[in-house]
Amino acid sequence: MAHPFVSYTLPGQDTVRIGVVADSSVAEIADPGHPFMPGALAALAAQGPQAMREAGDRALAGAKRVPLAEVRLLPPVPRPGKIICLGLNYADHAAEGGNAKPSYPSFFMRGATSLIAHGAPLLRPRVSDKLDFEAELAVVIGRRARHLTPDDALSAVAGYACFNDATLRDYQRRTAQWTIGKNFDGTGAFGPWLVPADALPPGAAGLKIESRLNGRVMQSDNTANMLFPVAETLCLLTEALTLEPGDVIAMGTPAGVGYARKPPVWMQPGDRIEIEIEGLGILANTIKDDA
Repeated sequence: MAHPFVSYTLPGQDTVRIGVVADSSVAEIADPGHPFMPGALAALAAQGPQAMREAGDRALAGAKRVPLAEVRLLPPVPRPGKIICLGLNYADHAAEGGNAKPSYPSFFMRGATSLIAHGAPLLRPRVSDKLDFEAELAVVIGRRARHLTPDDALSAVAGYACFNDATLRDYQRRTAQWTIGKNFDGTGAFGPWLVPADALPPGAAGLKIESRLNGRVMQSDNTANMLFPVAETLCLLTEALTLEPGDVIAMGTPAGVGYARKPPVWMQPGDRIEIEIEGLGILANTIKDDA
C-alpha cells in the first residue's frame, strides 16, 4: 500500500522534515548524511518511484514516529521551482464564465510565496473582498522532462495533491493577464500531502473532485472531465519548457465557483473551505484577513 508523503516541521523547530503518513502518525524519512532542506521531497521524488517506496517503507519500519496532529504541515513541495496553472479546463466552468471551450490551455503561473499548507490561514488581502475558491488537482513532477510524448508523459509524474487556486476576482480582471489576481500572498493552498502516482489511476483520471464552503458543496465534478488531461497537458508544456523535479501543475477547476453565482459568493473571515479529491484526502483552510 502506498502511503502519502508530507513535508513538515516539529513544534518549536524550523527544520523542514519529510515523512510518510500512516495510522494518524508521521514516520520521518531520515538521512543523517544530508540535512533536510525545503526541496527534500522533490529531491526524493527525483530518485524515482522505487526509491520513494523504499524510503517510505524504511521510515514505516522504524520507531521514529510523531502524531500527525502534533506536526505543522507544509506544502508537499514548499518552494516549487515552477507552479504552472490551467484555466478553463472543465467545459462547464468555461461556460459559466461566458467562455467557449478552448482549443489550447490557458496557462498562467503562480509564485511560491503564494503557497500555504493544509491548516494554515488562507489570507483575504486588505485591498479586496472578492476572494474566490477553486478546487484543483495538483500534479507534482518527479523527473526532468522535455518533449514528452503521450506514451511517456505520465512517467514524469511523482504524485498528486489537492490545490485551492484561490483568486481575487477583481484583480484577476484588471488586466488581460490573470497573474496579479492569482498571486496574492497566502492564497494558494496545497496539500495536505503528496500521494504517489502509482497509488492512483493513470493521470489521476476518474476521481471525484469537490469544494465545500462551511460544509456546503460548491463544486462537484470528476477529473475524467478535464478538457486537457494530465498527459496531454504535460506534452503541451514540454513543447516549450523543461519540467523539473518538484514543479507543480494545477489542473484547473470545475464549475461552481463563487463569482459565477447569483449573487456572488466570496470567502469571508472565519469561513472554512475544504477541497477534497478522491484518494487524495481533504485540504482545509480557514479564511483570515491579512494583517
